[in-house]
Amino acid sequence: MDDIKIRDYIINNFKDDDTDTIKRAIEESIEEQDEVTLPGMGVFFEIIWQDSSDEERNKILEKLKSRFHKKKD
Repeated sequence: MDDIKIRDYIINNFKDDDTDTIKRAIEESIEEQDEVTLPGMGVFFEIIWQDSSDEERNKILEKLKSRFHKKKD
């Protein structure tokens, strides 16, 4: 396992899963707020970002910006 990059590990771990399994993994990761799952979520985000158009990326950025503003104390 030392030779396997985390991206490859995560992608290989989910490559045969259906959308329900992937959705459940995402929701459980968010619900548990376990920082161990953050690298996996980062890989998911990286895939989404790379496969998004400029318009989709702008929507993602606006959603993030909006959420960051809501989190202000």
